[in-house]
Amino acid sequence: MTKQPHGGLLMIYYLHREQSIPAPIETVWEYFSDPKNLNAITPPDMNFEIVAGGGEKMYQGQIIEYRVEFIRGLKSLWLTEIAHVRAPQYFADEQRAGPYRFWFHEHRFEKTAGGVKMTDHVTYAPPFGFLGDAVHALWIRGKLQRIFDFRFQKINELFGSGK
Repeated sequence: MTKQPHGGLLMIYYLHREQSIPAPIETVWEYFSDPKNLNAITPPDMNFEIVAGGGEKMYQGQIIEYRVEFIRGLKSLWLTEIAHVRAPQYFADEQRAGPYRFWFHEHRFEKTAGGVKMTDHVTYAPPFGFLGDAVHALWIRGKLQRIFDFRFQKINELFGSGK
C-alpha cells in the first residue's frame, strides 16, 4: 500500500493486488460480474450482506447497497455504483456512501497463456479527517490486507491453485 497527500489533510492510499487464475476469461468474468458472489469472497466475520441492487448481473450505473461489519457488532452501510464496465476485461466500483471518504476499486482481467491475470487496484481515503492517517496505520491498512488475503485464498479454492 502506498499513500499520497491530496489537498489539505486528505491522504490518498492505494492497494494493488494481482492473482493468476487458471480458468478461461469468460468463466472468471461470469463469476465476478455477479454481485451475489461477493459474499463468498468476503471474510465471514464481516457479516456481509447485499440489501438491494445485487439481484442481477453487473451493469454500468448499477447501484448496490450492502451492510458490512468492519467493527464487531457495528453494521455499516456501503452504497456502491458500478461506474465502468468493459466486459470481459474491466469493471470499476465507486463508493457513493459508506465507511471511506473516498473508494474507487478497479478490477482488471487479462487473458494469459495459463488463464487470467486478475488485478485489483483500490484508491481510497480513510475517514476521520486529520486522524485518518493514524487510524489507517493502526487498523485500516491491516484490515484491508486481511480482506484481500482472504479473497486471494478463496479465489484459489474456487478456481484451483493460482499465484
